[in-house]
Amino acid sequence: MSVSVNNINKFYGKQQVLNNICFEAKKGEVLGFLGPNGAGKSTMMKIITGFIAASSGQISINGIDVEKNARKTSKLTGYLPESNPLYYDLYVREYLNMSGRIYGIKRNLKNRIDEVLQLTGLMPEAHKKAGQLSKGYRQRLGLAQAILHSPDVLILDEPTTGLDPNQIVEIRNLIRNTGKEKTVIFSTHIMQEVEAVCDRAIIINKGKIVADKSIESLKSMSFNPVQRIEVEFLPNQNTDKLEKITFGKIITKYNPQHFLIESTVDDDIRIKMFNFAKNNNFTIITLREEEQHLEEIFRIITN
Repeated sequence: MSVSVNNINKFYGKQQVLNNICFEAKKGEVLGFLGPNGAGKSTMMKIITGFIAASSGQISINGIDVEKNARKTSKLTGYLPESNPLYYDLYVREYLNMSGRIYGIKRNLKNRIDEVLQLTGLMPEAHKKAGQLSKGYRQRLGLAQAILHSPDVLILDEPTTGLDPNQIVEIRNLIRNTGKEKTVIFSTHIMQEVEAVCDRAIIINKGKIVADKSIESLKSMSFNPVQRIEVEFLPNQNTDKLEKITFGKIITKYNPQHFLIESTVDDDIRIKMFNFAKNNNFTIITLREEEQHLEEIFRIITN
C-alpha cells in the first residue's frame, strides 16, 4: 500500500480540525480528497507530506512511518501546496536545478530537468524567470518541482486553482497520466475535476470522512426516492394529456414534445411513460433516466 492513514486527529488549540481520519491509497490510483472550504483538506495534505504533525494517529508511505522517518518519506513524496511558493527571481531551470539539489539528485540532473520540462509543457518558457510566468505556467512549474525526483506518491492541493479552461484540461491530463504509475492524492472542491481525473473520491466535511467510494459508486448513491426522466416525442403530436399524468410532474418543458419529468414513486417511471405513450398513440424518440450529478451528491453529503 503506497499511503496508509490511520486514526489521524488534528487540533489547533481546542478546535478539532481532523477527526479520526482513516484511508488507504494504492499505486496507480488517483484519489480525490474533496470537501467544502474549511473542511480540513489542506491540513490533511500537509500532514501526509510531513509538513505539519498530527495531534495523534499514524501515516505511512510504502510502509515507512512519516513522523519517525521524515527524511525517507520526503524522498518518496512530491508535494504541490495550494499556495505554490516559488522563487520569482530564479529562472525556470535555476529553480528546478535548486530543487533537484535539495532532493539529492546527483546524477543526470540536467537530463531529468529536460524531461520534466517536456512532460509539463514548460520547455517554451524555460528561458523565463518564475515571476514572468503566467498563472498556468507557474502551476506547471510547481508540478515540475513536485515530480522532479520521481516520487512514488504525488500530493496536489487545489492544483488547478486560477487556471483557464485550456490550462485545466492540460493539468488534468498530466495528473491522469502521472497516476498510471504513481499514487496521486489531490484535494479539490470542484466536482468536474473529480469526474475527469479520479478513480475514487473521499469526501470530508467538518473534519470527518463522510464518503469513501469509487466515482461510479458515488454517482449511484440515492438519498431520496426521486427519479427523473427525459422524454421526447415525435414532432407534431398533441402532448397536452401529459400535463395530467399521475405518476410524476413536469419540471422542465423544453418544447411541446420534449420534457423532463420527476417522480417520487417506487416503480420505474420509464415503464409507466412507455405505457402512457402506447395508450395515447404517442411515438417516443427519446426516453432516458437523468443521471444524478456529483455536485448534487456533494451538496447533500456536506450540508
